[in-house]
Amino acid sequence: MKINIKRVLCILIVGIFLVSTNVMAINIKNADDKQENTIMQDNYTSLLSYGIDYKITFTVKEIRGLDKIDLFGEPDFYVKLFVNGEVFTSPVFYNKNYIEDAWEIEVDVPDDSDNVSIKIQLWDWNIGKDKLCDISDNTAIRISEQYDIDLVYDLKLGHWRGDDFLRPYYNISFDPSGYGRLNGCDDNSIYENDRDCEIWFDITQNDIDGDNIPEWVEENVYGTDPTIDNTGWDNDSDGVPIEWEHKWGHYFGYNWNTQEYTNNWIYSPLKWEDHYVLDPDKDGLQNIEEYYTSEWFSDPFRKDLFVELDQMEISEGRGAYVPDLSKELLQDAFSRHNIVYHIDDGCMGGGELIPFKEEVTREELQDIYFRYFLHNDTDNWRRGTFHYGLVIYKCEHWSAFAFDTRFNNETRFDSYMLHTISHEVNPFTPFWYWTLRRHSIDKEYHRSVAYAGINMHELGHTLGIYNGNTPGCDDRQSPFPGIEWLKYRNYKSCMNYNYVYSIVDYSDGSRGKNDFDDWQTIDLTLFQRER
Repeated sequence: MKINIKRVLCILIVGIFLVSTNVMAINIKNADDKQENTIMQDNYTSLLSYGIDYKITFTVKEIRGLDKIDLFGEPDFYVKLFVNGEVFTSPVFYNKNYIEDAWEIEVDVPDDSDNVSIKIQLWDWNIGKDKLCDISDNTAIRISEQYDIDLVYDLKLGHWRGDDFLRPYYNISFDPSGYGRLNGCDDNSIYENDRDCEIWFDITQNDIDGDNIPEWVEENVYGTDPTIDNTGWDNDSDGVPIEWEHKWGHYFGYNWNTQEYTNNWIYSPLKWEDHYVLDPDKDGLQNIEEYYTSEWFSDPFRKDLFVELDQMEISEGRGAYVPDLSKELLQDAFSRHNIVYHIDDGCMGGGELIPFKEEVTREELQDIYFRYFLHNDTDNWRRGTFHYGLVIYKCEHWSAFAFDTRFNNETRFDSYMLHTISHEVNPFTPFWYWTLRRHSIDKEYHRSVAYAGINMHELGHTLGIYNGNTPGCDDRQSPFPGIEWLKYRNYKSCMNYNYVYSIVDYSDGSRGKNDFDDWQTIDLTLFQRER
């Protein structure tokens, strides 16, 4: 058999070229991936080399009771924190269901160890016996229910892992309550009284330059100077600074083969990412908007819902303001389903009071939107980030409705209005009837439930819940004793006119015939789309 020498040589040359090309590609890929998947080896630079006396600061930003915690009155919350086995206890917050800026404590930790063990517990103080509240998803395999949270904080990375974590895969997170937020409803006890509560917290550490990026990360990952404050640094020009990409760009993985944790970066301050388009949690807020709202605890991997609520001034006893409890009830309802409801009634830079006017026309609603929401700027970044709610004294036509806004030749269904002239009367008359419906004789509580229900109803339209896809919604014959009341009585949602003033919730579709799942119908991106 003859051997074709030229053919063999050609095959050898091509083979050598392919192998060398693949080797080059592998080397380039490995260089690119070096930051994205780093195994946590024991030969890391020692923390001792930085000469820092390390301390961690544990901050409880907010506590909320999502269930009825105490039979009588409000709960008496306090937090227990275990750091490497040492116990620290917050003050007791007596008779409060909602607590902001609750507690902060600084704890000295060993300087020669990467990891700090942390346990978080929320308690309700009682005479005789305190009760442990549920802030856990209870997914761990345990004999008894788990109500507390176990974490490991990494001093070299400035992040934690454990029962609360950041781990995004395929545009979803395995921790739906979000990073730095704990929700006892995550064990599907939404409609059970399981002492479910919500806690917002943060863990930070001291560093040389005060930019909240640990020295080890600066030296070994970003190549920045750990003695220079890099806050605001955006060398990749993708619109978000290094501190945001550091907080949300890193997550811990686990290599089951080597049984080691790995460091992974989904975002990097060294590489341009399209944050003007990326929306991994599909809540309608692109990452650039998540950055703009980060001071109000938004999370790019957990659903957030922002609403600006502007109210008209009261004049000579005419008009009313939405009760503060209404806003808390709205936040509770969305929180149980891990949609974090943020309301701007002036605390976020909006919410300016509108001068009193006897009656507002529908055409004037556009002018109010332009002046008080957009602040005379059609390119205001709030359009497409915040929904807009408007509370006035009186409007022609209906007492409440959702409406379109049109600017820059773009129409969006992002706003709703309610007037107070009817909502200060109708939801409270006759009083005995509403006392039975709302199980209370407190008139201010009645007002709070009524205003929360109507706000949630009209907001629900801008989220995509309407009669066309939910027959029991906006059916004028469904309130008792209407001819459709019996048909839709299972649809226990504020979108049903029979319950709009007595239930601050959407339905989950679990009550049988003619019940509908509003929570699955919700489209958080609807308000951004052109109509």
